Amino acid sequence: MRGSAGLQAKNVMSSDAAVSPQAMRAFLASLVTVGDLKTVAEPVDLDFEIAACLAEADAGPALRFDVVRGHRLPVVGNISNSLERIAAGLGTTVAQQQAAIVAAIDCPLEHRTIKRAPCQEEVVCDPVLNTELPIPRFFAHERGSYITAGAIVAKDRVSGRANLSIARVMPLDGNRAFVGIAPNHHLAVLARAAHARGEKLDIAICIGNHPVVLIAACLYLGLGDDELKVAGSLFGEPVDVARCIGSDLLVPAHCECVLEGALDACELIEEGPVSEFHGLYENYGAGIVATFSHLTRRHDALFQVILPGYHREHCLIGGVAIAAGLARAVRSSVPCLKEVAVGLGGAGRLHAVVVLHDPRPGEARKAMFAVWAAVNLVKQVIVVDDDIDPWNPVAVEWALATRMQPHRDFVIVPHVRADRAEPLEKDGTITKLGIDATCRAADRSDWRRAEPPRAAIERARVLLRGNET
Repeated sequence: MRGSAGLQAKNVMSSDAAVSPQAMRAFLASLVTVGDLKTVAEPVDLDFEIAACLAEADAGPALRFDVVRGHRLPVVGNISNSLERIAAGLGTTVAQQQAAIVAAIDCPLEHRTIKRAPCQEEVVCDPVLNTELPIPRFFAHERGSYITAGAIVAKDRVSGRANLSIARVMPLDGNRAFVGIAPNHHLAVLARAAHARGEKLDIAICIGNHPVVLIAACLYLGLGDDELKVAGSLFGEPVDVARCIGSDLLVPAHCECVLEGALDACELIEEGPVSEFHGLYENYGAGIVATFSHLTRRHDALFQVILPGYHREHCLIGGVAIAAGLARAVRSSVPCLKEVAVGLGGAGRLHAVVVLHDPRPGEARKAMFAVWAAVNLVKQVIVVDDDIDPWNPVAVEWALATRMQPHRDFVIVPHVRADRAEPLEKDGTITKLGIDATCRAADRSDWRRAEPPRAAIERARVLLRGNET
């Protein structure tokens, strides 16, 4: 049975009662409390209007679209479009969020299976994607609409290796969709392994996730390392999971919607131009097709989107996750590493800033090569001392202006293998740039910052806080 005619009631419960802290809607409620969620009450079109609103509010509040023409599900976006909001989602501060992510990677928690899952209140068999879900079209030269906030669960049937990741999904006809995954993506590896056995790979696309789940899905871990277990550690408790209707996959029970289906590595289709994190279009050629057997969802489900391209939420979710993975990887060879930032200037992928504490000669360069070895996408690495906030581009530029000498401190490495998403890739290679912007004793005898005494600064803060009331 296809479309809404296949709707069945399953585990009917009120999604408004006892909302789990693992639910996206619990995080949305916290945004309402602080005035960071704006509701758009006027009707909006899926073609470009939602994208345009999210772009105009790129650095502003999260948006909820209550009236989407042709659909009953509201749409929400711009949920995690700042470092402060991501930190709030992780239950920590901006200063501590990287340490929290690294600690979670090191201490994953097993899931906790529950039987009555909010994401399975309704079941649609053989779903027509564009009918059942309000999937926006974002940019003018893309060929279709895209699911952009889907955390994809997969597991190899033989090895048991699990994966949680994010990939763009473009509906085709009926219950079929293009899934955009790079050849080295772990999801693609698992799909090819299944194909080699004459099988399809079961997947579940989970939409409407808490920021913890999305950050975990963006981590660069080893093949078979289950990112959903890292999410549990970030929550401070096991992730509640539910078994899929049509497979043995376990999905986050408190998400909003789940598309259950299978990837067929032998069925390929051309995608056409697609927006990338750097803000330009790429054309990657053919990609894998998925066919979906079930859609499960809350009875009052919200449809989450992440504005793709060079926009804050898209870049920061990836950048925060990649930076944490880099910090964990590079610290093993450069123990004086304090933090890594992968910020908006480099589109959350291409530029990294590495903070070292009292580095010895040569450690800045060692850190550069360790970053390049860990994440191929990173093209530029700037190394700074630990008095510099690596997420503050003005502070980093100040370090470059006052501590770096180009003839000595530039490291240029040409003809390095490039990622396919690199905007300036040529013949599969790119030039990498490292910049050492750390203090050198030989440059100056005095590196003290000119500023008022600490006691006076603390007194000034008290005076100014009192003046605000």
